[in-house]
Amino acid sequence: MPQQRVFALPRQQSLLLPAVINPFVQDTKISKTAVIKCVLLGIFLVPLRVILMSLVLTLTWLVAFIITFKQPLKGAVEPMTGWRRLMCERVMAALGRAYYFAMGFRVVVKGIQASSLEAPILAVAPHSSFFDAIACLISGLPSTVSRVENLATPIFGRIIRCFQPVLVSRTDPDSRKNTILAIESRAKSEGHWPQVLIFPEGTCTNRSCLITFKQGAFIPGVPVQPVLLRYPNKMDTVTWTWQGHTANMVLLLTLCQLYTTVEVEFLPPYVPKEDEKKSPALFASRVRDIMAKALGVPMTDHTYEDCRLMISAGELTLPMETGLVEFTKISRKLNLKWDCLKKELESFAAMASSCKGGNITIEEFARILKLPVNPALAELFTLFDRDGDGTIDFREYVIGVNILCRPANTEDVLKMAFQLFDIDEDGEVSLDEFNALLRSALGVPDLDMTKLFNEINADGSGFITFNEFQMFASSHPEYAKLFTTYLELQRYQASQEAMPGDLELAGQIRKGEATEDSISDKKDD
Repeated sequence: MPQQRVFALPRQQSLLLPAVINPFVQDTKISKTAVIKCVLLGIFLVPLRVILMSLVLTLTWLVAFIITFKQPLKGAVEPMTGWRRLMCERVMAALGRAYYFAMGFRVVVKGIQASSLEAPILAVAPHSSFFDAIACLISGLPSTVSRVENLATPIFGRIIRCFQPVLVSRTDPDSRKNTILAIESRAKSEGHWPQVLIFPEGTCTNRSCLITFKQGAFIPGVPVQPVLLRYPNKMDTVTWTWQGHTANMVLLLTLCQLYTTVEVEFLPPYVPKEDEKKSPALFASRVRDIMAKALGVPMTDHTYEDCRLMISAGELTLPMETGLVEFTKISRKLNLKWDCLKKELESFAAMASSCKGGNITIEEFARILKLPVNPALAELFTLFDRDGDGTIDFREYVIGVNILCRPANTEDVLKMAFQLFDIDEDGEVSLDEFNALLRSALGVPDLDMTKLFNEINADGSGFITFNEFQMFASSHPEYAKLFTTYLELQRYQASQEAMPGDLELAGQIRKGEATEDSISDKKDD
């Protein structure tokens, strides 16, 4: 009768797959009929709209030049007042609307915009396109957050200066801190500065969900007015995200439409409670929850860092979707930073690059570990394969390695495992000792582990020392569960052989251990 094994504790709901697997891809399928319609309309509409847009843009630049004449080139010490502010709020906003009208946009406004005293910050979501700038025009040109490089853009740089944006610099190490201080200063100016408009998602998505909100808009702890953007059109031509149409294609397709509808809805201002003022993350989460419910879409813990991982996955010849792990959730639950996840991705790529679709099957898993497919390996594979689809993706690998394997690689546990291998207690493990234990632990009597033994035996001495064993286990965490399997088996066998009273006591001890373990996010998965 095969030996039964000790299983891990139940998995947390919080680490299950996200409601939306990839919010950064847009796969607009255009039918032949739609293509023909675009071509026929585009022949007449595109030239006409380009001419109108050029005329409006020229006039807008001229007005922007007048407004910003002799104004600071970078940043703004004081807000615009008098005729400058009036021209921004009235003339520039009107010209902006005219520009969108020239592109064929039909704007529908819902709700009432709060004043800067009622809600100093406007949080706009979902952010899915460069067309989302319409929210700034509808809001009367509030301050925005912009990269300092944008000010040097021909024509548009001068227009952006009218917004008196909070500037972010990639080259300044203090930029993030200064940006937060600037937002906080403007938000708490009691109406001295205009409202600050922020897209808290920080990157474009396909509007299928709301990703994690960045905390910048919520750090000041002042009332925030949520603003929703919708594009209720039959064909989506506006979405511009990490995978999908290019900016030029998005613009061309939009110009070829008879009209494009955009809805801008102002929700009631959200006044933070005391606990939310102390925790910007909690404040951001609750505002996001309100906006998601109003939009009727789910929320995920994807962030801009997921996009960075997507790009890294592509560079490692893996499918770009491989890098999508819900960075916020994974980093919070497993205490992993960006650099750690990048290294995990490289380790995964080394194993999965030859696998079809970038996912590891049990056969590939066995080949990587230099082991046969058997019940013990199948059990380990199942612990990694969280969604039960028969493969391990990068997200599952990260969770498995950091929850199942690395906690097992503590020095005490490795010492115990090494002592089990070291049958004659001479401080060294021979090939015969290594084979004997793994044959027993894996339930394979004729298993030859020479290749794996030689890989651990780095100096080629013919014996594995504890240092070699420890170094290998640290650099190959996926082996940790296998190296400690025998400990689990012996514990199980001991409980089966115990007297009924002892067995009851052992069960209570195990229950107590499980309770203690479950306090840790890493253990109760």
